Amino acid sequence: MASTRTMRLWGPWSLGVALGVFMTIGLALQLWGGPFQKRLPGLQLRQPWAPSPGPAVPSCPPRQRLVFLKTHKSGSSSVLSLLHRYGDRHGLRFALPTRYQFGYPRLFQASWVKGYHPQRGGTQPPFHILCHHMRFNLKEVLQVMPSDSFFFSIVRDPAALTHSAFSYYKSTSSAFRKAPSLAAFLDNPRAFYRPGARGDHYARNLLWFDFGLPFPPEMRTKRGNLHPLRDSNPPQLHVLPFGADPRAHTLDPNALFHPAPTAANVPSQTSSSATLGLGSSSFIQWSLAWLDSVFDLVLVAEYFDESLVLLADALCWGLDDVVGFMHNAQAGSEQGRNTVSNGGLTTEDRPLTARARAWNNLDWALYVHFNHSLWARIKQYGQSRLESAVVELRARREALAKHCLVGGEALDPKYITDRRFRPFQFGSGKVLGYVLRSGLSLQDQEECERLATPELQYKDKLDAKQFPPTVSLPLKTSRVLSP
Repeated sequence: MASTRTMRLWGPWSLGVALGVFMTIGLALQLWGGPFQKRLPGLQLRQPWAPSPGPAVPSCPPRQRLVFLKTHKSGSSSVLSLLHRYGDRHGLRFALPTRYQFGYPRLFQASWVKGYHPQRGGTQPPFHILCHHMRFNLKEVLQVMPSDSFFFSIVRDPAALTHSAFSYYKSTSSAFRKAPSLAAFLDNPRAFYRPGARGDHYARNLLWFDFGLPFPPEMRTKRGNLHPLRDSNPPQLHVLPFGADPRAHTLDPNALFHPAPTAANVPSQTSSSATLGLGSSSFIQWSLAWLDSVFDLVLVAEYFDESLVLLADALCWGLDDVVGFMHNAQAGSEQGRNTVSNGGLTTEDRPLTARARAWNNLDWALYVHFNHSLWARIKQYGQSRLESAVVELRARREALAKHCLVGGEALDPKYITDRRFRPFQFGSGKVLGYVLRSGLSLQDQEECERLATPELQYKDKLDAKQFPPTVSLPLKTSRVLSP
């Protein structure tokens, strides 16, 4: 894959030719041990898990050139924490933004990477990891990272993502801000949403936006209903219905692109304008195929631990390298795996779920695609082998939490007095964080701090490590004589 990644820059251009009605050439280029010993010296866990007896260390060299597209409200902060910790421990060099994001929501530009100055000539130290928030732009990413880097990202069911985004970005998105509730917004999203309005990219197809993909023209229409085309041979898509096993269900693609009925008191025109028709399926399928050619792995938030096992395998990392705590979780949702998986939705929310998926139809198509590819990869990896690894990963995480954390879990921010561990508070919900237990050894303290440090503080720590502040020596002055 690495040898042809540079050529993929021209894939979207070809799509622009073949599907010229959908995009311009300019848009076309835009395109995460067993039970602990009683003594935990340095929190060194048992050697990486292996499916059968054999060498205690991986037989392949670990991948250390990584590009992680950090998508919004998809569990990506927890993946970022793993990358921060791994890179920090191994002395790797991060491609860092000047602040905390790379010019988002604008498409990524290489010039926004701190310390990237190709115009000065000479040899620059290479970057190993690019992982902070950006809107993906492959052409510019390849200016900073080598083409043989491991590209990966994470997606989440848009129903759960919308639930989380509505709470988190209510003050940022004009569409969310105007809506009295999520249910009201999804009953008639066009009453609140205006394409191009400030912050409204958070309100529809946020994953698609983060991946830097172009939108079909009808998605950019500011007024009027959409006029869906028809595809006589729509593809059959394997999808994950709410609360069901993704391996055992195939959904009619009509359910993918057609919106759920709106509430009885909502004008029927909303249903016709809330989504694209099947005529856009060719555009969507090509875009997904292009992503397949660029990204080596896409994690699925609803199967976070399974995804982490596959990530460790793909990177030739030990299982310990992907054991960590959840970050940026909001209060009111169950901690651990379910924080990412359901976003607070229940089976009673099925009508809301259907409307959220229909409104975010491009995200739903993207999620369906990568959910299917994840389970194809699991089948190749081995189901029983994966289940054993997931059990071990969770046991290690639980042991780490008990050893490192007060209460063994995330806490309300009011209990976090150490600013190094208090997460940034944003949105209407409280963002939970961690308090370290007292009495840890120096080695354990260091490792527990890595596990508990929120993303903004860790970014600042890495920044200070890579770009230490210049200390100017005091000027030598003559001795002051007493009067």
